[in-house]
Amino acid sequence: MLKNKLILLCILIVMPFQLAFAAPDFASIKAQAKLSDDTYLEANTLEQRLQEQGQTLVHQSLIPASQVSYFLSSADGVQTLAIRGTANLENAMLDLDLELKPDTVLDIKLHQGFGSGAKAVYEDIKPFLSKDQPIHLTGHSLGGAIAVILAMYLQKEGYSVEQVITFGQPKVTNVTGAKKFDNLPLIRVVTPNDIVPLVPPLSPMQIRDLDIFWHMGEEVILLGNKKFTQTNGIKSMLRATKFTTSIPSEKNLQAHQMATYLKMIDQLQTSAKEIPYKTDINFFGFSLD
Repeated sequence: MLKNKLILLCILIVMPFQLAFAAPDFASIKAQAKLSDDTYLEANTLEQRLQEQGQTLVHQSLIPASQVSYFLSSADGVQTLAIRGTANLENAMLDLDLELKPDTVLDIKLHQGFGSGAKAVYEDIKPFLSKDQPIHLTGHSLGGAIAVILAMYLQKEGYSVEQVITFGQPKVTNVTGAKKFDNLPLIRVVTPNDIVPLVPPLSPMQIRDLDIFWHMGEEVILLGNKKFTQTNGIKSMLRATKFTTSIPSEKNLQAHQMATYLKMIDQLQTSAKEIPYKTDINFFGFSLD
């Protein structure tokens, strides 16, 4: 018991607590959600769909080894990178390659599968990007994870990363990595029953070594009925503890679909109501709320 208390104390010391939030721009979130959804379209319909959204397709690519698909579009002097989520076996293999491995470019540890996928996209997209225009990045699920790591690479290389909005995004790095890139303009949009943002789950070995997977950015939780809540830091991490006691179901799969995200985001375009986030978690008599 004493050992567990010491572990918890160390975690609380090294990890950031929740910060104050700005009100989410749900119009911008909706626009990025549509672009994330567009990544699942067939190539012959994508360009027309982007034109309907005021975007011009600049480049589209499918990385052969990982089958990661993405596109680059442009509108009003802004470059937008959108990366597709898990859509085939090769993508699923990236999801399952869970080990945290050092990335020599970023000098942090990354989820090995997401890191390799992001590095391939980064090398592929560089010839089409301009440092003279701001960059927005978005993606769903695996695509969101790759978008966050791409934003790290681009920021480090001097590109103007203005916005990163992801949907149902899993974790990509550890505490140290999240702290190093805590200035990344990241908003992670999730739904309460989507378990993908809660993985990889907490590991006893990682807790012992104080090397657990850790989210960065602000987490916007869509509650339905025009309601939402926000969290980050340790409260965001502890949402994953509830996953360890639940069995994935059809409800979880439905909660992860882009169609669900789009429907819930559409409800928040007018009269959105923020609800204070509560963990309902106590450690040895200490409430995180």
